[in-house]
Amino acid sequence: MKINKIDHICIAVKNLKQAQKIWEPMLGKDAPDMTYVDELEKINVARYMVGEVGFELMESTTPDGDVAKFIENRGEGIMLISLNVDNTRDAMQEMQKKDYPFIGGARQFQDCEFAFIHPKKMNGVLMELIDYKWK
Repeated sequence: MKINKIDHICIAVKNLKQAQKIWEPMLGKDAPDMTYVDELEKINVARYMVGEVGFELMESTTPDGDVAKFIENRGEGIMLISLNVDNTRDAMQEMQKKDYPFIGGARQFQDCEFAFIHPKKMNGVLMELIDYKWK
């Protein structure tokens, strides 16, 4: 599997606005480069570009969302590292042949797909493969 780059790193936070006040001075930013709400994933996101890598602060939009569950179990902090690949489904097939377990299948996001490798295989780190085509 060819990795193009680290696509983004996600930090799970309880309160997005408070987290932005903490992180923006550190990142040298006055505001996020992009914000969005992903209803399916139940997240509210502030994305900052640090070079070519996205740095995301994510808060759950519901108490039963994955980010809320992560914070309940582990506290705030790094939730996932995302790797950019040419094709998510092809990368999944290749990694599944090498015994890498995925959480569900490929999921849709904007004009791309992403998938999660189970953290039990990755030393406790949730890994994401995403085929987003940056312009």
